[in-house]
Amino acid sequence: MITLQLNGEQHTYDGDPSVPLLWVLRDEFGLTGTKFGCGEGLCGACTVHLAGAAVRSCQIAAGDAAGKPIVTIEGLDPHGDHIVQRAWRETNAPQCGYCHAGQIMQAAALLAAHPKPTEAEVFATMAGNICRCGCYQRIAEAIHLAATGA
Repeated sequence: MITLQLNGEQHTYDGDPSVPLLWVLRDEFGLTGTKFGCGEGLCGACTVHLAGAAVRSCQIAAGDAAGKPIVTIEGLDPHGDHIVQRAWRETNAPQCGYCHAGQIMQAAALLAAHPKPTEAEVFATMAGNICRCGCYQRIAEAIHLAATGA
């Protein structure tokens, strides 16, 4: 049995600790905002924060996350009102929306580390998050808007 610090609350998981964190979040705890994309850590749809860093939850074993704070899109802000989420709405960043939970989590981690990122830093950090709809310019616009504190 392992203890997970999930969105500010402690939860226990008594399944296989080698199961990817993504499936524990979705199947055991019903946190379906974290999406399955590629299963290889290449698309970013499953991005969550683990001890403050953006990670691909499909590549992290649940046991390796034990005792570390985990934040999913549901825990970023209880009302969906994190500055990045507000900027996403303001700029109408998503099209289909499937990738955007991972995009938002990656962007929030970027802004936590670099509150005023350059265009190059935004594109370099976000490069590992794939948007099939090609909303990259609106995503960058939302990140820059969030960086202004608007």
